[in-house]
Amino acid sequence: MNTSEYKILLVDDEPDILEFLSYNLKKEGYQVQAATNGKEGVALAKKMLPQLIIIDVMMPGQDGIEMCREIRETEGLKNVLIAFLTARNEDYSQIAGFDAGADDYINKPIKPKVLISRIGALLRRLSSDKEVGKIDVGGLKIDREKYLVVQNGVDLSLPKKEFELLALLASKPGKVFHRDEILGKVWGEDVVVGDRTIDVHVRKIREKLGDDLIKTVKGIGYKFDF
Repeated sequence: MNTSEYKILLVDDEPDILEFLSYNLKKEGYQVQAATNGKEGVALAKKMLPQLIIIDVMMPGQDGIEMCREIRETEGLKNVLIAFLTARNEDYSQIAGFDAGADDYINKPIKPKVLISRIGALLRRLSSDKEVGKIDVGGLKIDREKYLVVQNGVDLSLPKKEFELLALLASKPGKVFHRDEILGKVWGEDVVVGDRTIDVHVRKIREKLGDDLIKTVKGIGYKFDF
């Protein structure tokens, strides 16, 4: 992977954290810029169009989750990778972050080698996630490039993780996806989340699409059926 091709935006209100991250990422060859608050971070993201944004969750003013939501609603930034940098590890905060559109969590404190490994794994997903295309099944149209879902002619708005989970299941109707496979393909191998996270996202998809399309296979996982 040619690291010099990748632009990373860091957003944190702690100067020492920004300095630590910037130093280690620049040493690896990444293009790095930094902002000290959410508002500044959004403005800089629109200007530099990074491939990855690392955001501190707890910031004064606009916090990380609010910034993440704004990024996901901004044309040209909807598909950027977003990782939260946080000392918090509660399930509810992770679910809130993923609902807002986050791709990963990086917990403080973190060692330089671990940081570089996690960032590398995230950026490799940019190429491995290129299963772009369109799915048309069961009255449902899914456009992976545009992150668009249309059901019976009606446009539906799904947060990023809900969209990716639905697209995965709908890509192979009838196939039973094991929970581990879902976690690996939607959240990534390095992200530690529990089964409850999958269940919450499936429930929210069902609320929007109806209960018939995604079936629970007890003790195994889920499948798309129609």
